[in-house]
Amino acid sequence: QASHSLRAQHLPRIIRCLKMLSEEQIWWRAHPTSNSAGNLTLHLAGNVRQWIISGLGDQPDHRERDKEFAELGPIPRRALIRQLEETVAEACEVLGKLSTGDLARQYLIQGFRVRGIEVVAHVTEHFAYHTGQIIYLTKLQLGVDTGFTRLPGGKAKPRRARKLSQF
Repeated sequence: QASHSLRAQHLPRIIRCLKMLSEEQIWWRAHPTSNSAGNLTLHLAGNVRQWIISGLGDQPDHRERDKEFAELGPIPRRALIRQLEETVAEACEVLGKLSTGDLARQYLIQGFRVRGIEVVAHVTEHFAYHTGQIIYLTKLQLGVDTGFTRLPGGKAKPRRARKLSQF
């Protein structure tokens, strides 16, 4: 379910937003203390890599978290998208290999003692939270409906019935 959430729900929305924004708009900040869509994309890649790929997947952790927020761009859209896609794909591989024991085991990540299942929940929730911020930044700058949800008073788009992924 976490892999599906990252790869099939949130990642495509971030990519769509980044493609809607100009290179300049990707790095726009509403205020000097806020983050741009570019910063949030770098931050998500860093978080997923640190918590899942390094934390659960036992790969080296080289994250420099402060740089994710200090970056002012321009890192090209294509490079941002590629970095996030590759990170999510690698994380989904790690998630697919986790055993029940791995999910119950304790890990030390970013100074926190957490169980594997807590890591998966944290990353999924964190990714969703920042996806919403990127969507909001896109709507704020472009004044458009991204089409991800039906706006109040709008006509519902016909949808086929879907099931949630089975565990």
